[in-house]
Amino acid sequence: MTPDELRTHLQTAIEIEWSTIPPYLCARWSIQDGRNELAAECIDDVVMEEMLHLTLACNLLNAIDGEPALTPPHARLPSYPTYLPHSDKAFEVSLRPFSRQALETFRSIERPAPGHAAPEPNRWHTIAQFYAALRDAINELGPEIFTGKRDRQIDSSYYYGGGGEAFPVVDVTTANLALEIIVDEGEGIHHSIWDGDDELLGESRELAHYFRFDELYRGRQYVEGDTPASGPTGPPLLVDYSCVQPMRPNPKAADHPEGSELRALTQECDRTYSTLLTQLQSAFNGRPEQLVTSVQTMLELRYQAIALMQVPVGDGQTAGPAFEWRPSRDAV
Repeated sequence: MTPDELRTHLQTAIEIEWSTIPPYLCARWSIQDGRNELAAECIDDVVMEEMLHLTLACNLLNAIDGEPALTPPHARLPSYPTYLPHSDKAFEVSLRPFSRQALETFRSIERPAPGHAAPEPNRWHTIAQFYAALRDAINELGPEIFTGKRDRQIDSSYYYGGGGEAFPVVDVTTANLALEIIVDEGEGIHHSIWDGDDELLGESRELAHYFRFDELYRGRQYVEGDTPASGPTGPPLLVDYSCVQPMRPNPKAADHPEGSELRALTQECDRTYSTLLTQLQSAFNGRPEQLVTSVQTMLELRYQAIALMQVPVGDGQTAGPAFEWRPSRDAV
């Protein structure tokens, strides 16, 4: 893999990480206040860690003198339903309310790679195989590729959370650490059910994303001694899918009549989403203070999305956020 090819694949990594976040947010925001608290906590934690993974992927690309993109024309934004970028298209990712179907998709996203799985930058079956190919390329190309501007690196002064702190990527060692965190928090460390944050980051040990979603899906908790082969053997984990806003899957502004209030509200939510992407792109390209601004924009997006989920659209379903690119005139 050449340096230019590696830059292209790291941009794809950014697009993969972002493509998972709107589906997680839809499921989380559809959960009614005070209900399914374990599920809500799980998705909140996963979203925080996915934002860390996005930040580390941008640090990786900046480290080798690339330019992270989250807005068109340089980024390919997801239009749901969608396949994850460069995957083998084994499953589609949709915007859905919290449900068994949503959890099944989330398990597919985070599924661990089999022990014999080869690195694969194109038509990968698991995200871990994709990142393994990037790791091999970085190790093969060596320290000479790390020519990016250090002031574009996001560190813990701008990003920190339950999934760990962001850190600068400046050499092969820190690049490998960033890739290891991304993979292990998703699928588990050393083919176990645990995320490895205790070993890598000195934090408390938690289940990797796949196994957090898996215990919700199966309705039973993982406990010490459980393995991927054993499945969860702990106490029952109760999930009530009736305490969820019944958002219509994969909503679009175009679902509603032109000139209608609901179409206008959906478009306004899209504009907030597009502002968020613009702020994040700015943050990852030399204006890290925009990460602070983006937190308020995310809260505004949440408010608008939940408001849409209160509006009936027929067949027992409600409207919802479309996550379509629609920049506002005053975007940053």
